[in-house]
Amino acid sequence: MKSRAFAYPYVLWMALFVVAPIIIIVVYAFSASDGSFTLDNFSNMELYLSVFGRSFGLALIATITCLLLGYPLAYALAHEGPRAQGIMLMLIMLPMWMNFLLRTYAWMSLLEKTGLINRFLGLFGIAPLNMINTPFAVVLGMVYNYLPFMVLPIYSVIVKIDKSLLEAAQDLGAKPSTVFTRVIFPLSLSGVLSGITMVFVPAVSTFAISKLLGGNKTMLLGDLIEMQFLGGSYNPHLGSAIALVMMVVVMVCMFVMNRFGSDDEQVVMF
Repeated sequence: MKSRAFAYPYVLWMALFVVAPIIIIVVYAFSASDGSFTLDNFSNMELYLSVFGRSFGLALIATITCLLLGYPLAYALAHEGPRAQGIMLMLIMLPMWMNFLLRTYAWMSLLEKTGLINRFLGLFGIAPLNMINTPFAVVLGMVYNYLPFMVLPIYSVIVKIDKSLLEAAQDLGAKPSTVFTRVIFPLSLSGVLSGITMVFVPAVSTFAISKLLGGNKTMLLGDLIEMQFLGGSYNPHLGSAIALVMMVVVMVCMFVMNRFGSDDEQVVMF
């Protein structure tokens, strides 16, 4: 009974800063400005389908890119020596020690027409490229900021794989590609799903990256919700409805992915 008392501060914290805000969002989403019940906030949602599609599309592209870059990096990192692993982990975590906005501002100066990238391309006679305020810049910002969230979960799983399983597969005549596809990847699937979740969820709801690197040309759900609460088109009821729909869609996506990964610890037999 005494041990449960240590959980009370955490329960209170969750109730105040997680449960209560969600309840407020639900109340606002199903109410009008006069406090009466209404579904108009959801009936007007079709006006923003393009924003929903753009947000989930760019978040999906960023997540896939992080997976394609992060898995080989995590795999190589897990097979290095302890000293090399420590150095590489520090290099991966080093950008995260800097403020999120500062990292994004740095990419603004790099991608603009007079930035370092275009200056470098100018040395080869390439005209300045229009990279800033584009979907490409938004995806690049997402990948840069969220790549460590893909690498670290995958690395933490691969590094714990029992080496005897790999040796047994090799003794049975399995090629390196077969060992990877039939042993390593299935055992690391839990890390992959964790990485996908940790990248996709913040990417689909971001607004700082899209505002700084996408400008007014790449509006995402985070920007749309911010406009309803802080912008000129003040409408917290509509903003709450959009946020609620986004949360439901994200939860459904996460549930589907977790269902696929329910048997991730089982190794496919040869």
